[in-house]
Amino acid sequence: MNTDRIIRAKLTDSLVLGHKIVLVYGARQTGKTTLCNSILENLPGSILKINADEIRYTELLSSRDFSKMKLLLEGYDVLFIDEAQRIPDIGINLKIIYENMPGLKMLITGSSSFELGNLVQEPLTGRTSTFKLMPFSLQEIRQNTSIFDIQQRLEEFMLYGLYPEITHYNSASEKERYLTELSSSYLYKDVLELSNIRSSSKISNLLKLLAFQIGMEVSLNEIGQSLNMSQETVNSYIDLLEKSFIVFRLSGFSRNLRKEVGKRDKIYFWDLGVRNCLIQNFAPLSTRSDVGEMWENLIVTERLKYLSNNQLFAHSYFWRTYTGAEIDYVEERNGELFAYEIKYSKVRKNAPHTWIENYGNNFKCITKDNFWEFVM
Repeated sequence: MNTDRIIRAKLTDSLVLGHKIVLVYGARQTGKTTLCNSILENLPGSILKINADEIRYTELLSSRDFSKMKLLLEGYDVLFIDEAQRIPDIGINLKIIYENMPGLKMLITGSSSFELGNLVQEPLTGRTSTFKLMPFSLQEIRQNTSIFDIQQRLEEFMLYGLYPEITHYNSASEKERYLTELSSSYLYKDVLELSNIRSSSKISNLLKLLAFQIGMEVSLNEIGQSLNMSQETVNSYIDLLEKSFIVFRLSGFSRNLRKEVGKRDKIYFWDLGVRNCLIQNFAPLSTRSDVGEMWENLIVTERLKYLSNNQLFAHSYFWRTYTGAEIDYVEERNGELFAYEIKYSKVRKNAPHTWIENYGNNFKCITKDNFWEFVM
């Protein structure tokens, strides 16, 4: 399936018409290199492509010596560096290039935001345009098919996720094999390489616990006790997993009403195929007890992809009170609050009274019969 990425047009415009360094973040295997190469194929001028794994380039681009870098870069119109987080001091070196070669366009990818972000954030403040590339979104899948077809394939997406390569496999066994390899070979690589964690088992065990708790409020203290870790260590590991685009947190919404719960987060997976691989469960939805949680994970994730891909700005939360009233997803846009209940089948018609009394009645229930209005 030839699926175009929604960020392509804005990324291309930023590279061609803008005057900033273009950064593309995203998890491994989401298609960053493929997307960038397809954009570069259509650009005029001379292009230098660098893979940061090559030592000859790594040493030169971390030298802080413009006279050396100029020997490599002179005569080129575009510089493309793939997996730039592997180059020491890449931020300060990109700043040197940017200031001394203002006509050179630069396109930089990184598979983890925490290392590349730390390396470029301070040196390149105000000098970058940043894009995130996630696994395929349903909005992107929609380009090649109908909403009816997507409805028919919801179980497939909920079981095997939306990593680009998954779409090339037809059988369940091929998809499961790919996800197993992805999870074992790539999932932890950035976290282990770019942090001081020596054993992947700690990360693996933490991810398995989180995988069983999607859609639920997570107690870092309880997880820490289960894994024999401190709460601070659990929090720091989850932070690394967020910055490697494996999971993300949703915080509780609160305007400091005494009855609102706002201290714990919910944690979701950017890809349900990875989540199901971690718990080794690809059983059909008809036999599962976690369908509601999987549906909530899918819809929240697809909504966040939609906002990111289309460069729309909103704050996202969940909401719950100590008395048990709750809303799965709350969005704050332009100072207005919008509440969404996410149900796989049954429809909830009204928001909880406590929510309506305090925040109004901008409420909608998202089901498999109307989800496309919310995520496409």
